[in-house]
Amino acid sequence: MGLVDLREQARRKTPEELLEHLKSFHLDLKFSAGVWFFSPSGGRFHDRYTPPMSIEEIFEKAQGLMKYGLKGLEAHYPNEIGEDNLDTWKKFLKDSGMRLVGIAANIFYENRFKFGALSSPLPEVRRVAIERVKETLRLVKELDCDFAIIWPGIDGYENNFGIDFQAMRARFAEGIAEAMDAVPGVRVAFEPKPYEPRGKIIYGTTSEGILLALRVESLLTSSQNRELLEEGHSLVTLNPEMGHILMGYEDPPYAYSLAMEYGKLAHTHWNSQPLGNYDQDLNVGVISPELAEATLYVMKMHGYRGYFGIDINPERMPVERAIINCIDAIKAMNDRIEALDHEKIIYYTLNPDKAEGLLEALLIRARAPYPERLSPLD
Repeated sequence: MGLVDLREQARRKTPEELLEHLKSFHLDLKFSAGVWFFSPSGGRFHDRYTPPMSIEEIFEKAQGLMKYGLKGLEAHYPNEIGEDNLDTWKKFLKDSGMRLVGIAANIFYENRFKFGALSSPLPEVRRVAIERVKETLRLVKELDCDFAIIWPGIDGYENNFGIDFQAMRARFAEGIAEAMDAVPGVRVAFEPKPYEPRGKIIYGTTSEGILLALRVESLLTSSQNRELLEEGHSLVTLNPEMGHILMGYEDPPYAYSLAMEYGKLAHTHWNSQPLGNYDQDLNVGVISPELAEATLYVMKMHGYRGYFGIDINPERMPVERAIINCIDAIKAMNDRIEALDHEKIIYYTLNPDKAEGLLEALLIRARAPYPERLSPLD
């Protein structure tokens, strides 16, 4: 598919242009899912509840979900997709018509990364992580995926005393840049998370992720990468996850809008999560569905055209039911925002002195099964 053009996300619209855009633009609800949660393993406090599945069994379940809107998969290199099963992946993608949307570099799980990966102060460990990212980028290019995902889960610390944070961040950013220049023209989607499994993960919030993206892009030297940047394309982008944003006490619609303001929302991961707390990966809409609706609306405002990645941990229900529930939840939310009076919303937000409380009243009625039973809205 080549590099997906994200530049339109950043275009600022006048109120008149925004109204016309809201009336004419509709989110394309195409869904992807990570193969990692089709058969969840046990946790710290309980055994696994589902038997392990082969990649062929996962493919079979995924293909059965295509009729509900599942159009893509995501996987980690090298444990979920790699040299040993690449032919199996290629055959499935060709026969099914499903896409491999993105590949994540697994630079967090192995015991060698105990003290960090790309940011590791141990040169031999950091070199392994950089080479792992390079191989992931090469596979992304070979399979024509949209991006490579980098999640810095093990790059962080617990004891913050005496750490050279500047050097830690530099090692991380420079490692990504080295890999991207070795495999130019491939987009990276960075996924921030504030903590867990480390006590503190570096570049853990949306704004920090944008700072990282700008820093890495400034370090790129290959002619192909520089040419793309000069044309206004983003090469280091974000893959924000709803749960991670809420773990960091961020506001999801604000965070997603900030990423799109810089033309850097390449992908999204959807689930639900209590504010703060550990990473629960609950089904979409189980908690705070109004935050998901507001996020969808801001994505509509910016013209997001990417996939809606489902990233959940369905331990206590069949994975098929969990994915269908998430897809249905997002479809229902999207129907609600599509039915809103966009002209009133723009007027209310631009004229708060003349519309006190009216946006809240409009949303109450939009979510009510019988709005005619409520008080009349002036």
